[in-house]
Amino acid sequence: MSKPETLLDDLSADVRKETALLLAAAVAEGLLGVAAAFLAARIINSAVFEGADLATVLPGLAQLLGVAFLRAVIAYAGAQAGFEAAARARQGLFARLLDHVAALGPVRLSGTATGDVATTLTDAVAGIEPYWRQWLPATATGAVLPIAILLAVLPVDWRSAAVFALTLPLLPLFMVLAGRSAERASQRQWASMARLGGHLLDAVAGLADLVLLGAARREVALVAKTADAYRRETMKVLRLAFLSALVLEFFATVSIAVTAVLVGFRLLWGEIAFIDGLTVLLLAPLFYAPLRTLGIERHARMEALAAADRLASFLARPVSKRVGTRPFVAGDAVSVRFDCVSASYGDGRLALDGVSFDIRAGEQVAIVGETGAGKSTILSLIAGFLEPAAGTILIDGRPLASLDLDDLRRHIAFLPQRAFLFDTTIAENVAMGRAGDVAAALRAARADDFVARLPNGVESRLGEGGAGLSGGEAQRLMLARALFAPAPLVLMDEPTAHLDAATEAAVGEAIATLSAGRTRLTIAHRLKTVEAADRVLVLAGGRLVEEGTPAELKARGGAFDAMLAKLETGGAP
Repeated sequence: MSKPETLLDDLSADVRKETALLLAAAVAEGLLGVAAAFLAARIINSAVFEGADLATVLPGLAQLLGVAFLRAVIAYAGAQAGFEAAARARQGLFARLLDHVAALGPVRLSGTATGDVATTLTDAVAGIEPYWRQWLPATATGAVLPIAILLAVLPVDWRSAAVFALTLPLLPLFMVLAGRSAERASQRQWASMARLGGHLLDAVAGLADLVLLGAARREVALVAKTADAYRRETMKVLRLAFLSALVLEFFATVSIAVTAVLVGFRLLWGEIAFIDGLTVLLLAPLFYAPLRTLGIERHARMEALAAADRLASFLARPVSKRVGTRPFVAGDAVSVRFDCVSASYGDGRLALDGVSFDIRAGEQVAIVGETGAGKSTILSLIAGFLEPAAGTILIDGRPLASLDLDDLRRHIAFLPQRAFLFDTTIAENVAMGRAGDVAAALRAARADDFVARLPNGVESRLGEGGAGLSGGEAQRLMLARALFAPAPLVLMDEPTAHLDAATEAAVGEAIATLSAGRTRLTIAHRLKTVEAADRVLVLAGGRLVEEGTPAELKARGGAFDAMLAKLETGGAP
């Protein structure tokens, strides 16, 4: 069984009750249709050939109406069960995907475009719904109803039953033959749609930069080219779908016509009773209808399989194998130790090569180095986004690999260069679902002044990414978030790197408040950050080449002097 089918089977097992109900409803609806055909044949025969009056056929009509009403109720219940199964499967899958995204972390997702992840979490999840709403009911009726009708017709007219039995395999045969090409085309169409969705989302996210760089027209042309490729693939799928539907309709119509001609001649020759012939003619369309429906809904299955293939590939991406469960209990500050730690991003190149250092509890440490020296790798290792290839990391004397990551991360405050804010209120952006004093956190982050000027204060709604705020204001909200739930370990990637001097001073004061009594590790891009540190780690080529206080390193010269020269001129190391 392929990965997409395995995924769909796993999801069906999660909604076993709803799936069983929709399958039972589909079969029951079909069997009631057979019962209605027998009742209708008996009523017509009584009225036409037996001369029955209205009073005689009225009970039969009441039964027929009752069957029709019951069939409608069961059809409604089946449709509801299908929607419920699809909704629950989609909800469970979405939660599973979010857990997988969290387990992958930003490092393992760094090589994946944001648009690709977004289309996987939206379009691909939505693409599996037809599997329950359309394909499974069609499968149930296609498997049960023709056999049931064949058994019902056999005692009535074995010749018609023989025609049914001989023509039955033709529809599945041509459905498979026509469906192979359609399945391949559907997979290509889904891949094209995923590329289009991912490309469009990434283009919209970077629209401001594209306009500033004068690349907007070129990007429009690329999106148009991708959209045209998706259009062509969609038309191929539709062409094959219409062709397969035509083939099924043709053979089903021919089979019904053969049955009708045979019954007509035998009625003319007196070889079959009218009620039996009419029953067969009423059942013939019902006999072939499930197979025709199955052929049509096979495209829903192909769409679900194409979506499931993308989802299964995403879920198959390897995550951390660590199983640390030890709770992390810390005081106001924590110590960090790297003992001969090496790390790689999976490309064979070591981002860190045998790095060792000790950070005491409450110490303020700056990390400097050229791009690619391994600065960000150290923060990723401490946060558990990356596993060391060799060596040991100790947090407060306990191996990082033994700690519960979720518990550890609750004790870490991270401040990146650019703020990550959400499309919700300021209060919710700061609290992030936790209870506490938002106003106090805003005051400590020197953010209360500009928040008070907003029309609704802390209940003012921000745009995605903090739209409507300046860079300094957004960064101070990030500081307020870190101050809201004090963490003993603070990791920073130079949060003042893109701010003007006045805003940098205000944010610097808030950082000093945040760092008081805590352990802080900062990737430094500014001279002030280095000079304010208790100790500096100098990295080059994934190795720790120097460490010491700023004064010691300056007096010693060497690699640190080169770093200072770049920092003094405003260049990022």
